[in-house]
Amino acid sequence: MKITKEILRKADEDFERTWIESGKLIGGKGAFKPRRRGTPHLLIETMNKLREIYLELGFDEVVNPMVVEEADVYKQYGREAPAILDRCYYLAVLPRPDVGIGAREIEIIKKIGAPIDNIERLRETLHDYKKGKIDGDDLVEKIAEALKIDDVTALKILNEAFPQFTKLEPIPTRQLLRSHMTSAWFITCAAIQHKLEKPIMLFSVGLRARREQREDESHLKFHHVASSVIMDEEVSVEDGKKVSEEILKRLGFSDIKFEKKKVTAKYYAPGTEYEVFARLGNSEWFEVIDFGLYSPIALAKYEIEYPILNIGIGVERVAALLYGFKDLRELVYPQFYGEWILSDEALAKQIKFIEEPITKEGMEIEKAIVKTIEENRNLESPCEVKAFEGYVGGRRVEVKVFERDPGEKLVGPAAFNEIVVYNANILGIPEKGLENIILVKEARERGIKTGIRYLDAIAKAAAARIERDGNMEIRVRMVKLLSDINLMLTDVGMRYITSKRGKIDVRGPVFIGISSKVV
Repeated sequence: MKITKEILRKADEDFERTWIESGKLIGGKGAFKPRRRGTPHLLIETMNKLREIYLELGFDEVVNPMVVEEADVYKQYGREAPAILDRCYYLAVLPRPDVGIGAREIEIIKKIGAPIDNIERLRETLHDYKKGKIDGDDLVEKIAEALKIDDVTALKILNEAFPQFTKLEPIPTRQLLRSHMTSAWFITCAAIQHKLEKPIMLFSVGLRARREQREDESHLKFHHVASSVIMDEEVSVEDGKKVSEEILKRLGFSDIKFEKKKVTAKYYAPGTEYEVFARLGNSEWFEVIDFGLYSPIALAKYEIEYPILNIGIGVERVAALLYGFKDLRELVYPQFYGEWILSDEALAKQIKFIEEPITKEGMEIEKAIVKTIEENRNLESPCEVKAFEGYVGGRRVEVKVFERDPGEKLVGPAAFNEIVVYNANILGIPEKGLENIILVKEARERGIKTGIRYLDAIAKAAAARIERDGNMEIRVRMVKLLSDINLMLTDVGMRYITSKRGKIDVRGPVFIGISSKVV
């Protein structure tokens, strides 16, 4: 935080200079590494399920306009439009100022240190920007080209010589973000009514924007709808029931009911709008689908000649039911809301080896060490067993597993403990025993077994060091920490266990000795 605050202080004093200097603070050797398959978002998974269902039912996918005209809402809703528009986001634009270059501007440009012999080219650039020939995100680059200066100096000129750019006020338009997919369906259907064979069956999955007074567990300002239309002379309300039922059954809902709406949206014909409710098991009933036949009045305003059935499915609501969320914010924005949850499987992937062999020979040594310990685990000590002899890194090495203390076995009993993750705990579980400890018993039955035994991790460390040095010796006795057995937990994993008050318990008598020498 100290560095961040210092950067902000300097940026306030001289943004351009700080921007250049702070760039030296970042950039490393590279962080991308191919790894496990990524985790999908549950909302997007639900959207994909709905897309596949619609495609399987024979609907063709389209992308509907996100921006519509205010006039379209009046066409569709008639006298109800003002109430609907209250929920819409209107778009605004910044005007492009008419910028002149006089003695004041030239003096500032000279003071900044830029040449003024190309000032006419700068005038032309600003004029082209005003006329819309240059995009806003290209303006700094074009100023730099006009004056033959670097982009940092060009940015300084823009801010200091032409302060009017920072004082622009948005101008509202009559365009708005769609609050219902219906707003776009009328436009699409008018365009394709004579281009496709009947029945025309289309669907679109996309955003709706509604100016909610507040966001809470059941209201979001931006949410998704899986919407579809059927255009045909014979289309009916029964088609809406059939499609809705088919979609919900394929999603896994067994209980479905239909209720005719008493108060109908004015873009629907009277008595044709229905709400569809669904539930899973013994849960409460939830409205998940709305459908109806478009009003002939609204159709006529778009010169659409055929009846249209519209079906709208709230994607967030369906996803919440499928995955058991009561708060839509937790479903859609888990990074901001809700409890941080890592599955045991995900937590297990946060466990990494500190050292690993990277060569084929090193991996062969690792396997040989493990096999030797497995085959000679009960050998009485003092003892020494050759595990490997051969070349690695151009050196001929001899690797042995040993136990020098008398009256023991080649390795201790904890050498074969396995790392198991259970309920935000990382445990070293022995092959047998400790049945009286409830946590161990449950971890054996329901935990995620990593397949990493203590001897496996230690063998990796030994093989990696033999690759590097040839001569080395490892002696692991009583284990207390993950690092004692060549394991580490990522920062993410450690923070999660700490937040859940879990524990890392890998204690145990390992007593593994491994040595190697160049021969």
